Amino acid sequence: MGRDGPEPGGRHQRGAAPAPAAAAAGGQGGQGGQGRETGRAGPVTVLFFAGARDAAGVPRAVLPAAGTTVSQLVLGLRSTYGDQLGAVLPSCSIWVNRSPAEPGLVLQGGDEVALMPPVSGG
Repeated sequence: MGRDGPEPGGRHQRGAAPAPAAAAAGGQGGQGGQGRETGRAGPVTVLFFAGARDAAGVPRAVLPAAGTTVSQLVLGLRSTYGDQLGAVLPSCSIWVNRSPAEPGLVLQGGDEVALMPPVSGG
């Protein structure tokens, strides 16, 4: 990946700093919501990587998804971006604020959700 951020398998590229949303959420995005503030309103940023970006046709989207769960967001993305993205979503790793996310995690305003399909190469 050409940007700083989480690599598949949970590794971060050198120089990667926590996203502002991760710092505001205590960096606990993938911990089932423990340690997270509650009730933060505002939009959620969705980042589409690799095949998910190709399928969605956009690199990112800012959506009013605060208060929904990760699984509800995924269903909404499937409806919004269609069957091509729907075909990619089951294989994607989903991270919130640079941490692996559980489907039941409730999103808050300012969260950053990354959809990362498996990457091959060598």
